[in-house]
Amino acid sequence: MSWDDVLDLASLSLAVIAAALALVAGIGLLRFPDTLSRLHAATKPQVLGLVLVVVALALQARSWGTLVALAPIVVFQMLTAPISAHMVGRAAYRNGSIDRAITPIDELAPAIDEASREHGA
Repeated sequence: MSWDDVLDLASLSLAVIAAALALVAGIGLLRFPDTLSRLHAATKPQVLGLVLVVVALALQARSWGTLVALAPIVVFQMLTAPISAHMVGRAAYRNGSIDRAITPIDELAPAIDEASREHGA
């Protein structure tokens, strides 16, 4: 087995794992009961799946130029996905669209109450 065959097999394996993560994320979006659980299902496998796809593409292309072109995609995704999930989660919390029965610890309520008192709302 040549080195090219090993890299092709590694690339294929990473792409299959990334596809499985995308499938798991989709199932999680359909099955999980509330917004916070769905955000977890949407962001964690999605970012890891993207990293695996980028590594698979880099292994398949076998060039530093491709890796340099793909690296900003991963960095941008790792910066934006958690921040956007955090913002959606806070909006869902303030909307009341989270299931309080499965969230026994509420660490955000005291901070919101204090901010409301300070701003006179």
